[in-house]
Amino acid sequence: MGATAAERAPGTARRVPPGPRGHVLWGSMFDFQRDPLRFIRGVARDYGDVVRYRMGHMVWYQANHPDGVRRVLQENNRNYGKGTLTLGILKPVLGEGLLTSEGELWRRQRRLMQPVFHRRSVAAFGEIMTRETLAMLDRWRPGSPLDLAAEMSRLTLDVVTGALFHSHAGDEPEVIGGAVGVLVEEISYRFQFPIYPPRYVPTPRNRRMNAAQKTIDRAVYRIIREHRAGTDAEDLLSLLMHTRDEETGETMGDRQLRDEAITLYLAGHETTATALAWTFYLLARNPEAEERLRAELDEALGDAPPTAADLPRIPYARMVVDEAMRLYPPVWITNRQALGEDELCGYHVPPGQIVMVCPYVLHRHPDYWERPEEFDPERFAPGRSEVRPRFAYFPFGGGPRQCIGRDMALVEAQLILATVLRRYRLRLADDRPVEPFPAVTLRPKGGLPMIAEPV
Repeated sequence: MGATAAERAPGTARRVPPGPRGHVLWGSMFDFQRDPLRFIRGVARDYGDVVRYRMGHMVWYQANHPDGVRRVLQENNRNYGKGTLTLGILKPVLGEGLLTSEGELWRRQRRLMQPVFHRRSVAAFGEIMTRETLAMLDRWRPGSPLDLAAEMSRLTLDVVTGALFHSHAGDEPEVIGGAVGVLVEEISYRFQFPIYPPRYVPTPRNRRMNAAQKTIDRAVYRIIREHRAGTDAEDLLSLLMHTRDEETGETMGDRQLRDEAITLYLAGHETTATALAWTFYLLARNPEAEERLRAELDEALGDAPPTAADLPRIPYARMVVDEAMRLYPPVWITNRQALGEDELCGYHVPPGQIVMVCPYVLHRHPDYWERPEEFDPERFAPGRSEVRPRFAYFPFGGGPRQCIGRDMALVEAQLILATVLRRYRLRLADDRPVEPFPAVTLRPKGGLPMIAEPV
């Protein structure tokens, strides 16, 4: 925690961060909503390491220095909760899943789930990732335009369905997938327009969202019942169901399993799909990097499809994925709420204030990256990452609440990337600029039209 009033030296002023004055009534709210990415980068450039601005009645603090991010996510993480803004939107959908739970419940769940996401366990799901990718490629029509963003979203949804539920999803995947898509869209809308009628008000959007959640709940609870009745499936749900707390011996109840499954569904497929879409876009714009990656795949894999065991032999694939997430981090912004007072980079943060850390800002900050707008996977060559501050790059967050699915997402992204490139060369369908759209994730605005040409 930061220094208390009693500990602070007499006469020491509490430094207030600089920031835009904004409108007398709504502050900087409309400037932010008009172009969020331009706004957060602009205030970082104009005002420095910590920026303070008002959004309507709320005051926000934006940390633009790795030390400030470290303070919030790692050093003093217990002082920063998810906050009413984030939980008000996500908790009605995700319940007490790992993304939204806090305090002792979160610590218990993290302790329970951590072994499930061990690297050896994650690698076991590599076969599902490759198999679903090959099935997608069999559906493609060479030479015809396709929306790669939509294709990646469908693919990663199929992967997470197989990993979570194995064969016990029955005929449900298409139903669950459609409902998950609705929830993602509605959550995105509410983050853009947080002043929206509560879920019990029967607006068209609320009715659509409530119906989608009921559809998912029915399907997930049915699958949980089937697993309880006896199954030898080694899917994520079974692993979660049988894991025990080392301290208490307790396992998860049905409601907690539901919350964790839906959290993995929503968080697991959307972020990886977005990262992959931008990766293929950047390779299409940078053919030299694509050719280097193809040469690496040819040498390491021959004619065989990639497996998780092959990943150490294709290091450039990981460098490409890392660089794509630098330029277009799927989780482009993260909010926390200060529980008590604190100090960030020499500036005072009062209790109750919203603090933002922005991967999109730090990942393109010229103080930490040379030619920050250029695509250069060599930034992540062995030895080069060690010279940068830890929190100049944090696509998966950091500290105790770093994304538990980080290793699985990286394995999935590399396997899908390698599998697609073995069969197809993807080129942009037209010359229109592809702009990032900052919703819950940083999606390509309007999709990503590409053409698949056989290699």
